[in-house]
Amino acid sequence: MEVAKKRNGFASGLGFILAAAGSAVGLGNLWGFPYKTGANGGAAFVFVYIICVLLMGSIALVAEMYLGRRAQANPVTAYKKANKNLGFVGVLVIIIPFLIICYYSVLGGWTFKFAVNSFQPIQDAANNGTNFFSSFSSNAFEPVFYTLVFLLIAGVIIMAGVKGGIEKASKVLMPMLFILLVAVAIYCLCLGDGVLQGLNFYLNPDFSKLGFDGVLAAMGQAFYSLSLGMGIMVSYGSYTDNKIKIGKSIAMIAVFDTLVALIGGLAIFSAVGALQPELLGTGNLGGVTLMYMVLPKIFGQMGGIGQLVSFFFFAMVVIAALTSVISLLEVATQFVIQKFKIPRKKATIILGIVCFIVSIPIAWSVGGAFNGAINLFGFDLLTFLDEMTNTILMPMGALFSCLAIGWCVGDYKNFKQRINPLHTYRELSKDGLDIGWFGKIFAFMVKYVGPLLILFIEIFGIIGKVNDNGVSYWWVIIFSAILIIASVIVYFVFFKNANTGCNADELDIAEKAIKE
Repeated sequence: MEVAKKRNGFASGLGFILAAAGSAVGLGNLWGFPYKTGANGGAAFVFVYIICVLLMGSIALVAEMYLGRRAQANPVTAYKKANKNLGFVGVLVIIIPFLIICYYSVLGGWTFKFAVNSFQPIQDAANNGTNFFSSFSSNAFEPVFYTLVFLLIAGVIIMAGVKGGIEKASKVLMPMLFILLVAVAIYCLCLGDGVLQGLNFYLNPDFSKLGFDGVLAAMGQAFYSLSLGMGIMVSYGSYTDNKIKIGKSIAMIAVFDTLVALIGGLAIFSAVGALQPELLGTGNLGGVTLMYMVLPKIFGQMGGIGQLVSFFFFAMVVIAALTSVISLLEVATQFVIQKFKIPRKKATIILGIVCFIVSIPIAWSVGGAFNGAINLFGFDLLTFLDEMTNTILMPMGALFSCLAIGWCVGDYKNFKQRINPLHTYRELSKDGLDIGWFGKIFAFMVKYVGPLLILFIEIFGIIGKVNDNGVSYWWVIIFSAILIIASVIVYFVFFKNANTGCNADELDIAEKAIKE
């Protein structure tokens, strides 16, 4: 029995790395990163992005993973073990991915539909791509159906557990994603002379285009791309042991995440440059417009092979979205299992049903069903929730992870010790954090540099959104504040003095369910 307890988690370092990389690689890599790179100075943006990953992303990533590892438990328990008054952060970072699932699964369903639709008559894809998207997204039934299919696939994998579901699926899906990505990129790079025009727009270093907004965009992309501030790395970290090296894992996760984004950009901008170069430099190469309107038209112009390229491309995007949703759903699932002592399958089904119910009005809202009647303060529901989670709540979650590791873990007898990074380094080393020569640098970064950079993103990101959206954005800020306050109240009323569970409990629950 003792041996089984030690195996309650990822069986190998590779499985953990692929699962964590899968959580990081998502739709943002394939539609956000390429567009932001092209619009903000090409290679200049990539250069700043990599610096931001090193200075900020990797620090918060270590902090979150180690919080989970040292607790061997869900985020609420993990933050309680760092400091009992920080447990509310665990509640918050469970709510964040739950909200994201509800709208991300809608986009995953759309992508699944476009993969299935790849083999329609090619002239329809070429001439009526925009019309097809509008008719599909505004339909009251189809987007909901494909959202359900997408959630069911994710749920089945989650129900199989960490080792038998998440790890096993990641070992298949992530290599498959990378192979498809490279194959599509190679094909698109061979489309003709216009490819060079697209690559010049995408990668030509131009620091004059970067500016302050470009730097801010690079910082934000580094932050969001690594799945920080939403409890994922706390949960995944809790399923690791000392055999899985944190430093090595983080380096490989960051490299894989960045590589997927860069190769995705090569494929997209090669195709755009070769077949629709007039779009370069316009505002139509990011987000929903790029993925579901521009690219289907481009694939339609490739002739018969375009159907196959379209299928491979959207299948790849489905995989990226699926691995992200699996990790998002695992955060809430882990907590529900451990706190309420219910089997994994039951917890997954309950959470999946709730997510699906919430996703229905989101699908109707973002697709414009019922003549666009469903909205919130001038935003469709997807945009409203995305702004809440990405701009406001996720930075808060990452900020608290840095504060928990940098200021709470360890023994501090006086103020002088508390502000001394070298003392923090010694305390973290005694606590079990082993990241070699990087340890002293990490201690300084996690105490001071990381929190300051995260606050920088938070403050200027909100200011920029308010300037762009006016008074309506204040409702996003207000609802975010209400959610934070609610997390504090729920924790201190219900969870502070209660047992919130750990991974050992989860194993006992699973064994009990098998016996029954």
